[in-house]
Amino acid sequence: MNENTSESIKADVRKNYGAVARGAKQSCCDAPCCCGSASDSGAALNEFITTYASAPDSVARKLGYTDADLAALPDQANLGLGCGNSTAIASIAPGSVVLDLGSGAGMDCFLAAARTGPDGKVIGVDMTPEMIEKANANLNQTDFRNIEFRLGEIESLPVDSASVDVVISNCVLNLVPDKLKAFEEIFRALKPGGRMAVSDIVKLRALPPVIENDPDALSACISGALMRDEYLSAISRAGLQSVTVESEQDFGDMFFAAEGPVSDRIRDAFPQGDAHGYIASIKVTAVKPG
Repeated sequence: MNENTSESIKADVRKNYGAVARGAKQSCCDAPCCCGSASDSGAALNEFITTYASAPDSVARKLGYTDADLAALPDQANLGLGCGNSTAIASIAPGSVVLDLGSGAGMDCFLAAARTGPDGKVIGVDMTPEMIEKANANLNQTDFRNIEFRLGEIESLPVDSASVDVVISNCVLNLVPDKLKAFEEIFRALKPGGRMAVSDIVKLRALPPVIENDPDALSACISGALMRDEYLSAISRAGLQSVTVESEQDFGDMFFAAEGPVSDRIRDAFPQGDAHGYIASIKVTAVKPG
């Protein structure tokens, strides 16, 4: 990918998610998914957030989080941004070192820290300074002493090689311009025998060209996604093995239930305005050979 294009994508994503963390787009659902004008690349994200603002816990339950999970979280940790519960498939054992990619306000880090216990450690990495600040503010509301949030990019992780038992991520890798490099970094960070468990968005078929080139659709986790087979192939090419799709859920209805002019424009670009069968949330596990 062209470097300028890659850096431009990161800048847009950082800007939009930073606004969410600051609360500038909080009227949307506490997460980066849809509002603003048609010229704002975060518009679709803000509209999504606005639509689900009154019920982020309800959305989280649809994604696989339990009432017990939600009750254990500090205020403002659930921003409504995910597409699945990666901690549920991560098999996190007590004493594990867990790395959360795109940790946001820390939701999955808090759940992972409860599983790994005081003898383990959880590292959350996010490229948006405002999200790191928000996550640390949430951390200060808890008694956890085994969580650390680090500013950094997934394509160049601020962690030592072979230092992590489990890597988790929730609806973030689709935003990374160089997916293969991201999976190579996951491979590097994992200990031999370590495990990856991610929830992410993939394309099931080619999107209409107007959607593929729409900046609104990028931060809304749509246009940056890979085709399903290409996504799974990238994991294998990075060296990870036993690549398994644990579950798959059509996500067209969820994403395009948002209300607003930008969401309407994106939705209308699909044949008959129906996005069913175009994008899916998949939960994938893989292992670094030991």
